[in-house]
Amino acid sequence: MSGSFGRNQNNISCFGATFCRFRSECYNRGKIMHYSIIRRLATQPKLANVPKRKWKSVVGLEVHAQIASASKLFSGSGTSFGAPLNSSVAYFDASIPGTLPVLNRKCVESGIKTSLALGCRVNEVSMFDRKHYFYADLPNGYQITQQRAALANDGKMTFPVITPGKKVYYKTAKLLQLQLEQDSGKSLHDDYLKRSLVDLNRAGLPLMELVFAPDLETGEEAASLVKELILILRRLQTCSCKMEEGALRVDANISIHQEGDPLGVRTEVKNIGSVRSISQAITYEINRQLETVANGGLITNETRNWDAENRRTVAMRDKEVLQDYRFMPEPNLPPLHVNLKPGSISTEDLLSVAALSEEIPELPEDTRQRLMEQHNLNAETAIILVNEPILLEHFLSISRSLSDLPNKVIYNFLINDLLTYCNKLNLDVEDCFIKADDLKDILKSLHNELINLQAARQLVELLHKNPEAKVNELIELHNLQQICSPDEIENLCQLAIANQAKAVQQYQKGKAKALFAIAGEVAKLSSQKANMKLVVQCLEKLLKTTKK
Repeated sequence: MSGSFGRNQNNISCFGATFCRFRSECYNRGKIMHYSIIRRLATQPKLANVPKRKWKSVVGLEVHAQIASASKLFSGSGTSFGAPLNSSVAYFDASIPGTLPVLNRKCVESGIKTSLALGCRVNEVSMFDRKHYFYADLPNGYQITQQRAALANDGKMTFPVITPGKKVYYKTAKLLQLQLEQDSGKSLHDDYLKRSLVDLNRAGLPLMELVFAPDLETGEEAASLVKELILILRRLQTCSCKMEEGALRVDANISIHQEGDPLGVRTEVKNIGSVRSISQAITYEINRQLETVANGGLITNETRNWDAENRRTVAMRDKEVLQDYRFMPEPNLPPLHVNLKPGSISTEDLLSVAALSEEIPELPEDTRQRLMEQHNLNAETAIILVNEPILLEHFLSISRSLSDLPNKVIYNFLINDLLTYCNKLNLDVEDCFIKADDLKDILKSLHNELINLQAARQLVELLHKNPEAKVNELIELHNLQQICSPDEIENLCQLAIANQAKAVQQYQKGKAKALFAIAGEVAKLSSQKANMKLVVQCLEKLLKTTKK
């Protein structure tokens, strides 16, 4: 890393320029949509009348990840979310004449670590450019970014795709470019007073922009990619990924075309605020485009907004005239140099890529493989646990504490019961109030047959509503103990046999599954508290005796 340095943030950076429109080129690289093709698409008959070729959807993502740093990319002002309006604004952020950018060393380190984790080629020299556009919350009138020579290129992400009701599969998407850039401020619109105000706290926040190739086909694949990216960035601690705070923002480029044709005209969907919304927004937009073409309409190159409340995309502005951002070299930042030599160490003036690579932790896919090898988990279970970090943390903690408890019992309860309960409440597992120690106590009681699975599920609900309560206290208070007394079990079985005469007759004629109906009657009579293992044994004994 060469150039002059500030005391608290090291300098680094850029000059020289050719003007390019990178996103459009990387999306339609070598596949330009000619006017004749656009006109043909516009006059397509309804889908029902053209079964000759299959329609395919194509999705490419652009992700802006806010770098986890105490100060901004080019100034020393803070980055805390929720700070009072305009309280984290340095002179440079407000574009006071005479102020100069000083590049934050920490942000460059985070960018390099992320690039390496995503298999990118880190460039020995990268440069900064000015991207000009005028908006109220951009005091300079330009954004400092890396348009021509980015920090890193040519990476890829391989990630599992989880679609409800379908088999898990792996997908790979190329990462064309990872670049550093500054964020703009935020405009606040007051409809009552009919005026707009500007908050510059976000102005200059450090971002990594990740531009993915259009290698995806569905909303589920896009959501799965972002989910995996979040896991990686959090492992690296290079981004908090709190989408509700704007720390991770996703734009999706979506098009459709028939097999054998070039890529279709794309639309860009912005303001996607959650992983769930990514899948919903892209799926909606694909279906909208298919319906438009089926009805003889034309897909126009436009920017659309995701309306989460009504679950639909809404047109924002068209892109028929490509905006000229007048990219030019940033004159106040020299080229950013890094040391690519193996075995090198970082110095005050030059960052070592080899040294930073040593700091990369175990990545999610490596963890999945380790779980499969060390804990004998199947691939799907390992994927679910790693995709929900708090579940993984619970699993490892419980398996260490209760070594005599089978791993299958632990992960089945965490996935089938705890995760299902959270999904039912539309709640992230990390926001559930149940502590790891409470989960251990539930599973211990379950393993020792003090309670049954039904009672364990009740305890999950009770503990979420009463996080300070103790498992043993709740078992006593709500009378959740499992019925294990042989005499009580036999009495319940006798009643069930009397109530289920038809099922008894079927069982004695050889229909083994009829026993489940009788056992279900026992569960009902015992308010789901009977030990079903003992119930089945008792029923088999009683029905065998009756048969004789």
